[in-house]
Formats: sequence, C-alpha cells, structure tokens
Amino acid sequence: MSMSQESFLSLGPNGFHRIAYSDWGDPSNPHVVLCVHGLSRNSHDFDFLAEGLARDCRVVCMDVVGRGESEWLEERSGYSFSTYLSDAAALVARITKPAPVRGLAGRLWRRAGATRLDWVGTSMGGLIGMLLAAKRGSPIGRLVLNDVGPFVPWNSLFRLKGGTGRKHAFESYEEARDYLREACANFGPLTDAQWEYLVQHSVRRREDGRWALRYDPAIGSWSAQSDPELPLGPEFLRGIDLWSAWNAVDCPVLVLRGANSDVLLARTVEEMRRRKPGLEAVEFAGVGHAPALFDQEQIDTVREFLLRSAAEAPRRATA
Repeated sequence: MSMSQESFLSLGPNGFHRIAYSDWGDPSNPHVVLCVHGLSRNSHDFDFLAEGLARDCRVVCMDVVGRGESEWLEERSGYSFSTYLSDAAALVARITKPAPVRGLAGRLWRRAGATRLDWVGTSMGGLIGMLLAAKRGSPIGRLVLNDVGPFVPWNSLFRLKGGTGRKHAFESYEEARDYLREACANFGPLTDAQWEYLVQHSVRRREDGRWALRYDPAIGSWSAQSDPELPLGPEFLRGIDLWSAWNAVDCPVLVLRGANSDVLLARTVEEMRRRKPGLEAVEFAGVGHAPALFDQEQIDTVREFLLRSAAEAPRRATA
C-alpha cells in the first residue's frame, strides 16, 4: 500500500515550526482518517492500523511537534495543548475539502468530493481529538479514543510525564531496545517482530554514536496547571477534567481500554456512557496503557467502527 512522508509549516506561539506526517492510501479518497499518537510516541505507532485501513480510506498519521520527524521547539513553553490543537487544525485544513455552508440556518450540504474526517487518537492524541470534536463546527465525524477519556488522574499524568525524562540516550541499540520493552510493556503482548518494529521507529542514531529516543526531552516540561486547554478539576483524584468538552462532543465515539489501564479508569468509561448512552467501548485483556494497535483484533475493532456506512455519520450544523 502506498505511503508518502509529507510536512508543512505551522504557526506556534513563538514562530513557525515544521510538522511531519505520513499519508497512506489514495490522496483523492474523500474518507480521511487522521491518527495522532501519545505523549512521547510518534506516527509509526499507527503503521499497522494504516495498512489495515488504506484500501478503503486515506490515512494521515501526524508527528506532534517535538516528536518523530516534526521539528523541535526552541521555546519549551510551546509544548502545550494549545499548540497541539492549532497544529492539528492546520493539518485538518490541509488534508480536507470542506462541505460548503448554505442557507440562513447555516445547514451543511454535501457535494461530490467533500471530505469525511474521522479521528483516531491514543492517549494525548485522543485528548487532542476530543477537544477538537467539542469545538463548534468541528469536522470530525467519528472519534476513536484509545485508552483516554475526559478524566485523567493526576498520579497517572505525573507518571506519564515523568517517563519522558527518565532516560533519553543509550550507549547501544540493545540498551535502547531493553529500555523500551520495559517502558512500553503496558502496550500488551507483542510478537518479537512487532517489538523490533516498535524499537526501530522509536530511536535514532546520534552523531556521537549513541542512540536517542525520537522526541525532545523538553516535552515533559509542560504544566497542566498553566495550560488552559487542560483544566484540573476536583473529581475523583485531582487530575485533568475535560467533562465539559466531553458533554459537547456530538459525534459517534468508540473507546478502547486496556483492562489494566491506570489512565482510563473503568469508572470513567461508565460515567462517559452515562452522559452519552450511545458510546461504544471495548476492553482488551492483558493490556494496560495503551493498546498498541498492532494486534489484529484491535485493528479490526477500529476498522469496523470507522467503515460503517457514511449515512450513519452525523450531520453537523454551524450557526
């Protein structure tokens, strides 16, 4: 299946930066699936899913700024959800052809070639997708949240953030491989070949001969307390509280949960379903945070949800 590496310039709070993404399938396909990875990961986490979808959809997998092939920021304060949402919106505008607005009520009407946009987000990528889906006039038609929801306990957030600074450079590839197999053990059972694939796309060789993880260590410097997109609330433990955003999401949603996850709690899924009875949720045994989406069962679950009849997709309206 064809895949190309692309990039564009996006404007952040301190200037322009380059965002990289992989583009799978037919670029003229009107059904686009945008995939966004977790905090310290990169777009290659979706390679297996993209291969499983690319015959039916155009699949675009983004490297969030500071990760993968995207540019690192000079000002670490730019690593915030405000920047991530702005970059994602710029990519959405780049890869979609919107349906025009007509009528006094601003009702949308479809014409040939208008894009249907769906979103698959793991952890941080799911939060970005949820926040965008909650915005007025959002083009997101279907949303897949991979092991994340409107509430993230502070202790889990602290663990994830702290993991970005534990170790970044290694004397050998083998040392990096051992580290990643331990750090990513919660992804669930993977074959040796899948582990090798994950490691190969998680590290790079530096000029000094050492191996480094493919992200800017400064991404861990962001503060939820000072990020207006991620308010901290009093519910459960003190943690990220996005229930108001969840209440505003009106597209079909599929939630994937690792049965052993400490980021997406079972009671959070229950509350999500109480507020949105149409929510679909699937739990995977033997997995923590977060399902790797390398497994065929996980890929088939996402594929079935995204490839349902377009007639089922919601008709959005803008005032």
